[in-house]
Amino acid sequence: MTSDTATQAHRVEDAPEAKEQSPWQKQLRRFGHADRRRSGVRERLVAPFPQPGTRAWRALGAGPATALRLARWAGWGGPLLVALFAGLLRFWNLGSPHAVIFDETYYAKDAWSLLQYGYEGSWPEKANDLILATPPSIPLSDAPAYVVHPPVGKWVIASGEWIFGLNPFGWRFAMAVLGTLSVLMLCRIGRRLFRSTALGCLAGGLMAVDGLHFVMSRTALLDLVVMFWVLAAFGCLLIDRDKARARLAAALPEDRPDDHVASFTWLGLRPWRIAAGICLGLAIGTKWNGLYVLAAFGILTVLWDAGSRRVAGARYPRLTAFWLDGLWAAFSMVGVALVTYLLSWLGWFTTDKGYDRNWAKGDGGFLSDSWAALRSLWHYESQVYDFHINLHSPHTYQSNPWSWLVLGRPVSYFYESPKFGEDGCTAAGGCAREVLGIGTPVLWWAGCFALLYVLYRWIFRRDWRAGAIACGIAAGYLPWFQYQERTIFLFYAVVFLPFLCLALAMMIGAMLGPPGASERRRMWGAVGAGTLVLLIIWNFIYFFPLYTGQTIPMDAWRDRMWLSTWI
Repeated sequence: MTSDTATQAHRVEDAPEAKEQSPWQKQLRRFGHADRRRSGVRERLVAPFPQPGTRAWRALGAGPATALRLARWAGWGGPLLVALFAGLLRFWNLGSPHAVIFDETYYAKDAWSLLQYGYEGSWPEKANDLILATPPSIPLSDAPAYVVHPPVGKWVIASGEWIFGLNPFGWRFAMAVLGTLSVLMLCRIGRRLFRSTALGCLAGGLMAVDGLHFVMSRTALLDLVVMFWVLAAFGCLLIDRDKARARLAAALPEDRPDDHVASFTWLGLRPWRIAAGICLGLAIGTKWNGLYVLAAFGILTVLWDAGSRRVAGARYPRLTAFWLDGLWAAFSMVGVALVTYLLSWLGWFTTDKGYDRNWAKGDGGFLSDSWAALRSLWHYESQVYDFHINLHSPHTYQSNPWSWLVLGRPVSYFYESPKFGEDGCTAAGGCAREVLGIGTPVLWWAGCFALLYVLYRWIFRRDWRAGAIACGIAAGYLPWFQYQERTIFLFYAVVFLPFLCLALAMMIGAMLGPPGASERRRMWGAVGAGTLVLLIIWNFIYFFPLYTGQTIPMDAWRDRMWLSTWI
C-alpha cells in the first residue's frame, strides 16, 4: 500500500476517465501519474479502510479464511510487534550507566520529592553521590525549592521511582514505558492517517530506531513526556475527525452535497476532542512549549471541520465551522487543557509548604483561600516565565534551531574515558564511554527531504494528510526560532520527531509508486525505498554504542564523530 493509495485504495483502471487516455496522459503515467477516481460525497467524507490483502499469508500456506483473519489482525498485530521490538531495545540494560546523567540531576530528585511531600523539596550539593552510594542514602529536606517546570513530567518519572525506588532504573522506567507506547501509538496513528497498516508500521518502526527517541526513552528528562502527550492528542483529533465526518455523512439524505445539512447539522458532543484537550493540558503541565501545540492543533481541528462541511455542500464552510464547531472546540480543548493544567498542581495546592504557596493570603474562607492559592500560583508562574525568557547562560551543548534537522550539535549526556583494563576497556590506546543525544543521522537527513515532499503535497496537491504532518512539525519546531538567543538544546526536537517519521513514511510510500504504475517503476521504487530503510537501520546499529554508553575503543568512538561539532 503506497502513500498515494492510502486514502483512495482504488485501482486506476476502475476510474471511468482512465479507460480512454490521450497520448500525453499515457506519457505521464510512465513517471507515476495516476488519474483520480471520482468518488461520492460520503466516501470523500470518510475514506474507507482498504480490504486487507491476503496474498502474503496464502503464500505462507494459510487457507483463504485463515489468511483473511490474519490479515485483519495485522491492524493491531503489526503495531504490537513493532512496539515489542522497541520495548526490548529500550528496556535492555536500562539501569546503565549507573549514574545521574545530564538533567536527571533535577528531575529524578524532584520526582522523588513529589512522592514524599507533593512539592519539590531541597537537596544538598553532594546528593547524587549519596543516592548512588552503597548503601544509598536520601538527603531530602522539606524546605521548598524553586523549580522552573510544571509537575506532570516529574509525576510520570515518580511513578517508576514509586515501584523501583530512587535509582537509575527506577527513574528511567516510566520513560521507557512512554517511549514504547509512543511507538505503538505512532503505528496506529500512521495506519489511520494513511489508511495503510504497512505505512503506519513503517512510521512507528522508523521512530523505534531513531537515536534521539531511543536515548530520550532511557533518560529521565521531560521532553519525551511532552512528545507523548502531543502525539496522543494528535491521535485523538484524528479519531475525532473520522467520527465527526461520519456523522455528517450519515446526515446527508443522499450521496450528494446538501447546503442545509452541511450548514445546520451540529456534530454533537465530541469526546475524542475533549480527550485531546486533556492530553494537551498534560503536555503543557510538563513543559510550557505545549501551549504552541495547543494553539496549532486547535486551528487544525476547526479547519478540518470547515473542510468536511465544504465537501458536504455548505455555502460558507469556514463561517459555519466557526459558529457550529469552533466555539465548542475552544471550550473542549483550551478550557479542558486549562483545567487539566491546574489539576496537575494539586500536590502544590494541597500543601502549605510549596514554593510561593503562601505568597497571597486568604481570610480563612474556602473561596478566599482558593483565590489566594490561584494568585500565588500566578505569581510563581510569572517568576518562572521571567526565568525562561531571560535564560542566556552559555552551555557547551546548546544549539540553534536552524541546526536541529541536520543534527548540528547533539548533547552529550554522559562521558567517561576508561583506561586499558578499566570498565571493560581492552584497547591499548584507551576507550570512550558516552551517551550521546543525537538522532539517527540517515533518518534525520532523509527527513529533510521528506519535509520538502510533505510541503509539496500540502501546497500543490492539497493533501490534508501532508498538512496535518506539517502542522505537527511546525508546532513543535518553529516556536523555538523566536528564542534563538536563549539556551536551548537539540533534544527539544523530540517533540516533533513523530511527525518527521510520518513525513518520511509518506515519502517512502510515494517512492513505491502510485496505483497503476508499471512493474518496472514499482521495482525501482521498492529498491530505493528498501535501500533507504536498510540504511537507517544500519545507521542505528552503528551508533548503538553511543546511545547506550557502551565502552568502545577510542578509535571506534572517533570514527563515529562524523562532524566536528559532535565532539
